[in-house]
Amino acid sequence: MRAISLSSLLILAALSATAPAWSQARKDAKDPKTTSAGTEVRYFTSISGIMDDQADTVLKETRSGAKITSAVLDVCYPAAANSDRKERFVAALTVDGSKMTGSTETIGSKQPVTIALSRKSAPGGVTFEGKITVGASVSVISSPENTDISEKEFNAGLAADDEIVPAPTDFTIASPEAVAARVKPDSVADFVNGLRGQSIEVVLSSLLPSCTELRRDEQVVRMNIDPERAADFVASLKSKPAVIATGWTSGKLDMDRTIRFDAAEWREGGVVSKSRLATTLSAVLAKALAATTVASKWNEDTGELKLSFKRPNTALPGLGLTQTLEFSAMVAADRPGGGDKLLLWIGFPTITTSDESTGPRLKIADESDTNTEDTVPADDGDSLRAAARALKAQRWDADNSSWK
Repeated sequence: MRAISLSSLLILAALSATAPAWSQARKDAKDPKTTSAGTEVRYFTSISGIMDDQADTVLKETRSGAKITSAVLDVCYPAAANSDRKERFVAALTVDGSKMTGSTETIGSKQPVTIALSRKSAPGGVTFEGKITVGASVSVISSPENTDISEKEFNAGLAADDEIVPAPTDFTIASPEAVAARVKPDSVADFVNGLRGQSIEVVLSSLLPSCTELRRDEQVVRMNIDPERAADFVASLKSKPAVIATGWTSGKLDMDRTIRFDAAEWREGGVVSKSRLATTLSAVLAKALAATTVASKWNEDTGELKLSFKRPNTALPGLGLTQTLEFSAMVAADRPGGGDKLLLWIGFPTITTSDESTGPRLKIADESDTNTEDTVPADDGDSLRAAARALKAQRWDADNSSWK
């Protein structure tokens, strides 16, 4: 992972300055809940046409019988073209028959916002038409057949984005190197600055809150760490004042590329003998690949093992070209805090071809894109099967969700 850049830290500082405004806008936009009979809250979450269809939009309506008593429009969108940073506005609307109007300003850049919508019910759903003006930008709305959802369904959607598993029973539901902390957006900068100098990686994309996180006023910061240190690190985060919750999350672990084997033979002094495992794995994969081992190196921060090999490009035998194969691998106990089994994940290799012959050399433009969704997986010599045989390991049975 790349280190956090100065520009990223400046973004964090900006977030710290504006997050209280986000939180306040969230509070100010809430309608007082009505408990009288017949009152309900409904949400529209797919109104189109706002900010060139780049907006994540939520219209909240409070109804008393068939009458709409109040409405709040929450629009979240990219702050600039091709930007991951979000801008947002939240406006309480005046409801007059079929008309919904209101004004506010954007939370970050303080641009003026005016809203003028009409609402028309039809058998296929509700149609919204009108204009929303943000600064000098005008969105013309013509959004037919919108259907609403209940408050329970809306809140379930917010909760579904929470990827933290506080105490996984095993690492079939989370990844052993991937940990996370949920904090308030205005505490992210302080929290991340407190990680400086520690042997971890911070996932850059998690430093900017998503629209869902802004609405929930809670942001998940994700980190990568050596699995053998993860349990202690997660425990230490629980005492941090900014941390609401912490645990494990999704990461590198792909069960289809993971094997499980007895830990006793591979532990020395209570920890995994990484040097011995790397030596064994290098030899096994070199044989399976009909290749020569070039290097193996452990990442002390994340516990990831990088293995590289070279072999002749047999598809073009007359040219004497060389393939370089690079694998990522990771070993971990099969559950937090250790266990009597180890997991070994081996990713698909990246493969590059070059001319390493003596004398004049070809310059190769390799335009292949290894292991995208539209390509056949790279030829890895069935490396996972070879590793499973050598380590007397089990494979994951996806059909039955169990080891076999």
